[in-house]
Amino acid sequence: MKHITFYLDFISPYAYLAFEKLPAALEGVSHSVTYQPILFAGLLKHHGQLGPAEIPGKREWTYRQVLWQAHEHGIPMQMPSAHPFNPLALLRLAIACGPNRFVCETIFRHAWRGGADAADAARVQALQQQLAPGRDPASDDVKNALKQATNDAIARGLFGVPTFAVDDKLFWGFDALSMLRAYLLGDAWFATTWDAATRPTSALVRPARG
Repeated sequence: MKHITFYLDFISPYAYLAFEKLPAALEGVSHSVTYQPILFAGLLKHHGQLGPAEIPGKREWTYRQVLWQAHEHGIPMQMPSAHPFNPLALLRLAIACGPNRFVCETIFRHAWRGGADAADAARVQALQQQLAPGRDPASDDVKNALKQATNDAIARGLFGVPTFAVDDKLFWGFDALSMLRAYLLGDAWFATTWDAATRPTSALVRPARG
């Protein structure tokens, strides 16, 4: 049995889609999953990048594409009234509860179903009462746990969410689910091509922006 660490942030529509589709995508495959909330913004800051929703044009395309993918895959989804939103309260709530599948499902659906403001204080408070965390989401130990999980993800090589980590391999994105399934089933492609795919050298280096 292979173990998957599913790195996620509730701000990501692709993480929501991947979360909803994961059981069907891996049906019949022996596996276990740990759900690990991390701060996507921490990855972006580390790599000096903007999020898709922070780039004009890409923002609009992202929203259209994720809603199309939800439609295509039969996943209920409505954009929250504000996006990007601050996901810290939701991430800390998940960690305070212990981020199992039920907890993550409840929080993802809070954000991506119904079209309301995912970060609205009253809604988050109601969600906290519903989930009844064993720890205080505002405590220093929970905040530090989220920070440490994000730092550990960066050290592991993550650059985005959703990411599925298995053995020494990282699978990024909703559209990587079929690739993840193939790896878990022992597809021979990974022995011949996974490492070879990274051999080309970069022929172009852009100057750093001042």
